[in-house]
Amino acid sequence: MSVSIDLSGKVALVTGGSRGIGRAAAEVLAGAGARVALSYVRDQRSGDATVSSIRKVGGEAVALKADLSEPEAARELVRSAVSAWGRLDLLVNNAGIWEADPAGEGGLQVWDRTLAVNLRGAYLVTDAAIPHLERQRGSLIFVSSTAGQRGEAGHGAYASSKGALISYTKSLAVELAPRGIRVNCVAPGWVATDMTAATLSQDSTRAEIERTIPLGHAGEPEDIAGPILFLASDLARFVQGEILNVNGGSVLVG
Repeated sequence: MSVSIDLSGKVALVTGGSRGIGRAAAEVLAGAGARVALSYVRDQRSGDATVSSIRKVGGEAVALKADLSEPEAARELVRSAVSAWGRLDLLVNNAGIWEADPAGEGGLQVWDRTLAVNLRGAYLVTDAAIPHLERQRGSLIFVSSTAGQRGEAGHGAYASSKGALISYTKSLAVELAPRGIRVNCVAPGWVATDMTAATLSQDSTRAEIERTIPLGHAGEPEDIAGPILFLASDLARFVQGEILNVNGGSVLVG
């Protein structure tokens, strides 16, 4: 078996692909030869910038606006990705939000927003993509979090949504295996992105966080993109229902 990763001829859809982990995933998949459709909600400039960076090195990409909390928008995103290149081989469910909701303060709006994007949105895109992935015997990858494995104080909605994605991964892995679809998940720890910038920019807070990471530092988006590429490739052809921890050793769970 070849040890190189070649995704030439394959089409990938990366939700939330304009920034952070999503952008890094889109770029690394394109670097391996995949044609990449990426979604964004409001920031078209970032979406266009990601597409431009991929095209500059000879890749093919398109940015698509989609509010994944809306059922028709999620379905249209999948249709548009398939329409662009006639097929869909890989889906990376990365889109998500992270908002605080201290317990006992009645943060229902935070719960509604978080579950609508992080969980319901992932379900809607996945459900629409499954027939296309089945045709190609494709791969489905969710981006969860250490918060979904151990919980996160002050962010119960986020942790709950990410924990649900882990359960959803395992459920689909068993259900979709007979249909030729591989289903796996990555669970990042602290990663330096726009979403975590406000927290990690505080020196004392960052130092406290990094003391909990055996490798001694927060990750970069590229640190998560590499494992996503692995799971998308034939090197992971016998990996199914796996939660791949990418956290610098901060949460050691099997």
